This record gives sequence, structure tokens and C-alpha cells, in this order.
Amino acid sequence: MRTEGDFIKINEWLLPLSWLYGIGVRFRNLMFDIGILKSRRYDIPIISVGNITVGGSGKTPHVEYLISLLEKRAKVAVLSRGYKRKSRGYVLATEDTAMRDIGDEPYQMKKKFGNIHIAVDKDRRHGIERLTSDRETKDTEVILLDDAYQHRYVKAGISILLVDYHRLIIYDRLLPAGRLREPQSGKSRADIVIVTKCPKDLKPMEYRVLQRAMGLYPYQKLFFTSIEYCGLKALFGNREMALSEIRKDTNILLLTGIASPQQIVMDIKPYSKNIHPMTFADHHQFTAEDIKEINRRFNSLPQPRMIVTTEKDGARLEDADGLEKETKDNIFVLPIRVRFMSDGEKTFNNKIISYVRKNTRNSTMAERENDNSSADSHHPGHRSGTISFRNN
Repeated sequence: MRTEGDFIKINEWLLPLSWLYGIGVRFRNLMFDIGILKSRRYDIPIISVGNITVGGSGKTPHVEYLISLLEKRAKVAVLSRGYKRKSRGYVLATEDTAMRDIGDEPYQMKKKFGNIHIAVDKDRRHGIERLTSDRETKDTEVILLDDAYQHRYVKAGISILLVDYHRLIIYDRLLPAGRLREPQSGKSRADIVIVTKCPKDLKPMEYRVLQRAMGLYPYQKLFFTSIEYCGLKALFGNREMALSEIRKDTNILLLTGIASPQQIVMDIKPYSKNIHPMTFADHHQFTAEDIKEINRRFNSLPQPRMIVTTEKDGARLEDADGLEKETKDNIFVLPIRVRFMSDGEKTFNNKIISYVRKNTRNSTMAERENDNSSADSHHPGHRSGTISFRNN
């Protein structure tokens, strides 16, 4: 089975190098499997979210989903490596922390969730030890490890593997011919597998085909999510607008520095007939020349015109110098969130909350459950009612 909108490209001539790379990866995994390299467990709930491919599979919106699910029930901390940050070692984010010191994705999460702890550390063990012992963060009750599926020195209580619907690992190849970081057999370590970025009109038969194609073990739970776009928000200022408010004749400079920009281009097309993609590499740090080119490209577009970008790119643009006033006044970020499909949301939520509730180091989560018994599903606006923890 091939998925519609498949973005996989295999460089066949690099397959011999992929074979050599695979030897090294398999040997490393074997060292962990037989206990020569040690995975450490901690007495605090730890949930790992990651993938086995290079590039975006939706890690940040899924981590944000978990934050929304748990933040009123437990004190949440997110630990990331802080990809492409300018700092070193352990950094705990504060209200005044600059994006360059923690990376674009942790910065984005800190802006959206001010009441949780956000920290970065390449050494995840050291980061966990700091979060659980430092005075500022020792109230942490659950840690979300961002992009840590290959970080086997930490044994997470629940390991979530994300697989892009448009780049299913069963059709991909190891680096450098493909984009797999390790053989697809590595999916066996996951407790939960989520096929992300699914079309909203996925048919029941397609769910069944995907379930068979993924070849998971009985102990693994498979879920499907799609991307849901929220309203546009001005990067500089307080203006907001719905996608439906965009005039069809608007010239949109679609500015992206993400791993797979094809999907957002496809998703924006129904709202305007004039899409002008401007694409940079994933996590691209905008230079002075880049900013000049953004100004030039925007000014060259006929009116009406606007710039639409992702939250992650917005975090880096916010930190950039040289944007002209008219350019800044017309930059809008497009927040996204995930929606579980095929009635999977309640099952997923129960599994996560039950694990955290049973493994928290004190009783405060149970107390919060009583306080929040009338709260919604923690995915705002999607479902009424409460989550029952009986017999989980």
C-alpha cells in the first residue's frame, strides 16, 4: 500500500552506505538489548515522544497535546535537547529566556504553557536529575521527553513513536539513502505508535490496511491523528483571523523552515489561489540576507498580501532583526493541534493519565483529579464529560 501524497524519495545509489550505517545502529541497539549499555529507570513518570525518521513527524503538537492533557492534573516538565540552540548544558527556561538559548520548539512551548517547566539538556539523564532535584523544579511530577526515541540511556515508562502518514517507515530506508535513523524493527520498543498527519477523510478500510501494514505486536497500541489548524495570529501584535476570512485573491507568502512543507502548502491552497512558497531547511536560522529577501519577496507581491508561517518559524522570526514595518505588520503564524481519529482520543487519554496517576511520587495528582472532576477532555472544545480512572 502506498499513501496518497506520499513524500518518500529513496536515493538508491546510497543504499550501500545505508547498509553500513545499519550495521552500526543495530550493534548499538544490541548493546542495550543485552545490557552492556544500560538504560536507567526513574521513580517519576516519564513519557518519551519521538520518531525513527529524520525530519518532522509532528512531535511538538503531540507533546503539546500531552501538556494540555496533564497540566491541570500534575506538575509537568518538558525536557528537550534544544536543537540548534546557542547555549550549552542544562538550561531551564524562564519568561525572559531567549529563543536562541533553548531552541525554537521549546521556546514555542514555553510561550504557550507558562505554568510548566521547560528545560533543555543534550544529556537527558543529567536533565532529569536537575529537574527532580533543583529547588525551582523539584515539584515536577511527570516529565515529557521530546525527541528521545533513540536516547536509550533513559527508560521511559511510556514510549510513543510517531510515524508520518505520508512517509510510512515500512516504505522508507536507512540514512543516507532514506530518512530512517534506525531499522524499522526499532518500532518494537514503542508502547504506543501514532500515525500522524492522516487525511481527515480516512476510510475504515484504510485504517485496517494501515494496521496490518504496520505489523505491530499485541502489546502495542496504534492510534491515528490528523492536523487541525487553529486561527491565524499576528506574530507582532494581537490580531487574529480565521482561515476562512482570507480573501481568495490574497497573495500569501508561505514562509516555512520545516522538514516537510508540502503538506501545509496543500492545506492552505483552498483559502487562496495565490500561494507563493518560500522554503528554508528545517530549524533554519534566519540570516540578515534571508530577512532582506523576505522583505523583498513580500514587497513584490500585489495587494492584498500577507505572510503565513508556522509557529516554529515564527519563534525564529521573532528573534530576527531587519524586518520592515509593513512586513512585520502582515506576518501571521498558523498554530496547529492534533485530533485523534477513529474514536481513539478517550482510549489514549485514559492510558496516559492512568500511567501518570499510578506512578506519581505523591498523591497530589489524585487530589487534582478530584478538583478537576468536572473539567473537559483537556483538548479544549472537543468533548464534554470527564475521564474515568476505574479499572485502568
